Amino acid sequence: MTDLSATDRRIIAALRRNARMSITELAHAAQVSRTTAKLRLDTLLAEGRIRRFTIETDVDVEGEVRAITLVELQGKLSRQVIRTLTGLPEVSTVHATNGAWDLVVEIRTGSLVDFDRVLRAIREIPGVINSQSCLLLAHVAA
Repeated sequence: MTDLSATDRRIIAALRRNARMSITELAHAAQVSRTTAKLRLDTLLAEGRIRRFTIETDVDVEGEVRAITLVELQGKLSRQVIRTLTGLPEVSTVHATNGAWDLVVEIRTGSLVDFDRVLRAIREIPGVINSQSCLLLAHVAA
């Protein structure tokens, strides 16, 4: 996979601010022609550089359980664990990190019972050595 060009970085940055913008708006934000914006966006999608479009809201979903789970991996199985995690619909993001934990996983479920089920599934993934979860409570700062 090639490095991102300056245009690609501008397109991604613009989409991070507003993933619903039109191609015309995207072209303007990235300072390129509409044709170039469409071509680069299609390429970023085809290469898997952009995996999905999503939304953020200014309110928490009523009843939604959100948690950050730190995961310690057995080294040789890390890719397999990451593939399994990203296949769980309740897992919204997975980040590699440094220190005592190998991954930071954000989980979103509709209830504590569902969260418990997902956490158990994560702990049963071959290659997961240890985990620690923190439930996210009230949002206190932007």
